Amino acid sequence: MLHVETPVLVLAGAGSGKTGVITEKIAYLVTEKQYAPSSIIAVTFTNKAASEMRERLRKKLNAKAIRGLSISTFHRLGLNMLHKDGEHIGLRRGFTIMDQSDSLSALREIISEQNSAMEERTAASIISNWKSTFVTPEQALAESADDQTRVAALLYADYDRLLRACNSVDFDDLISLPVRLLRENPEVQTRWRNKTRHMLIDEYQDTNAAQYEMIRLLVDKFGALTAVGDDDQSIYSWRGARPENLMNLKEDYPNLNVIKLEQNYRSSQRILRCANEVISHNPHVFEKKLWSALGIGDELRISVCRHGIDEAEWVVAEIMTQHFQKGRRFGDFAILYRSNFQSRVFEQALREKQISYAISGGKSFFDRVEIKDMLAYLKLLVNPDDDTAFLRCINTPRREIGPTTIAKLGEYARQTGSTLFNACHSMGLSESLTGKALYKLQRFANWLTLTADNAERGNPMDVVSSMFNDMDYSGWLERQSDNPQQAEKAIANTDEFLAWLGRMLVDEDGKDVPLSDAVSRLCLHDMLSRQEEDAGHDQVQLMTFHAAKGLEFPHVFMVGMEEEILPHSNSVDEGALEEERRLAYVGMTRARHTLTFTRARTRQKYGELMTCEPSRFLEDLPPDDVVTIGVAGTEDTGAQRVAGKQALQGLMDMLADD
Repeated sequence: MLHVETPVLVLAGAGSGKTGVITEKIAYLVTEKQYAPSSIIAVTFTNKAASEMRERLRKKLNAKAIRGLSISTFHRLGLNMLHKDGEHIGLRRGFTIMDQSDSLSALREIISEQNSAMEERTAASIISNWKSTFVTPEQALAESADDQTRVAALLYADYDRLLRACNSVDFDDLISLPVRLLRENPEVQTRWRNKTRHMLIDEYQDTNAAQYEMIRLLVDKFGALTAVGDDDQSIYSWRGARPENLMNLKEDYPNLNVIKLEQNYRSSQRILRCANEVISHNPHVFEKKLWSALGIGDELRISVCRHGIDEAEWVVAEIMTQHFQKGRRFGDFAILYRSNFQSRVFEQALREKQISYAISGGKSFFDRVEIKDMLAYLKLLVNPDDDTAFLRCINTPRREIGPTTIAKLGEYARQTGSTLFNACHSMGLSESLTGKALYKLQRFANWLTLTADNAERGNPMDVVSSMFNDMDYSGWLERQSDNPQQAEKAIANTDEFLAWLGRMLVDEDGKDVPLSDAVSRLCLHDMLSRQEEDAGHDQVQLMTFHAAKGLEFPHVFMVGMEEEILPHSNSVDEGALEEERRLAYVGMTRARHTLTFTRARTRQKYGELMTCEPSRFLEDLPPDDVVTIGVAGTEDTGAQRVAGKQALQGLMDMLADD
């Protein structure tokens, strides 16, 4: 179907080729309609999805044909807008972005200064919700209905003041500030609308209020818009996603055309029949039903295990059986679960069988707080003008330099056009700060200057090690940790990081490498590690249903299919239950060939052995498409023991063939 001139909503079910719709349309607009690539904006939610889209277009068109084409996440688009026009709302060039840990650290200091009892993560969540709905600190304070909201509003005001003074933005600002920019500056909005000849949005059902408003401001009601989404895969309400945005399109774009893609190119007919039945119990604005031409496929299985450990051992034994008897790669299997804590017993079972596995969404070494602290100090040693690193280091460990002092320093730096570090050395700063506050800032800046000078003139590894020892960083980690084990692990990570730095300070020929070069290599390694994927490795994939969205696997195990796990115990109201059902649907539609559900009859909870009820979603499965195994499992005839013997026999047969 060809549709170009008016806004269109493509309701694309799981596995129906959503990304293909967007890439094909971009190629058509460029080659057939002669649109300039720079006039097309494509937006998705992850860097991975944007990269995949870009790679598909490179294969379809030559590099010259797509030069200038914008394919990015919403936040990257917002960042580009702020880089080009941020001065219209008071941002100076070179503004820095606070990541989540930096924001939490800043809030922690503000909470301490205000003598508030609110936890910083609670405050961050409330402030994030305000920003995504365009509530200013002044409005939040004026509309406070209770004490907690008022406390959060006061924290919001000081936090916002700190960001502005330090010429910084946080993650939420990358959407809310561009919206403010377009709202308050008609000439800027007109320029961006004229530039945006066609806008394409992937995973539209995951947009929140702020993202929807950004789209509405960029594309007028008669403009060219292609939105691709699936209301049955809206699983991010906890971070503000609003599936009702699909319905709002019909109101904001009266000439909207709705197209449904219902053929699935991924899963067997049985898998889709079961998934359709499960999701049919949710209300729908747009009705659709997936179908497949890939054949009926195997029956879906429900394995009933004795307890949680038996469940993990059965799944791993089953993977071994299929690996040895049917020659299936370990990388063809995915174990999906509702919550991260469920992965532990599966990891243990996989390690015991020496099966390689990968956990998607696991924390990178460089994402650990202690590593980010140390890397920030190294950045500051080789580049004192790095304001983001300066803000992270100034009070880590705590030097009793409060948010008010930092805000005044930031305001002075903004007025004089200098960096935060240079502002500390400026004579004029004494007009804004006096006494202990000024002394502590200058002492920190002088110490940093001396340390950087020593690192350049002497042995950088010795200087860096002494720097962290002098500030008693290990003691700081012990005081910040929840328990001794956590502190011990964090300190071990710092030792590993320093050892890594030491190796980078010597090249392959044994010659010394400048500290600045070693730090650059570490930063590059950090960025690359975030992009690294294990797709090419033969590893069993473990991940939550949320992390699995957008992926597919030949063989899927959905584990923990019990009440209070899926659906989650917190899903008490009907809206939350609908999202839990969508999670189950997402999990089911990841499977290409086989799909197995597992549940335990009992689990250890709070130190007690509790009886588990099967998930209500299992009751929705068509009986003719499902087979249940292990119902009568005992200590001698449990499903795990049977599958284990089969796997062992398969291994023996394979060795005998050799």
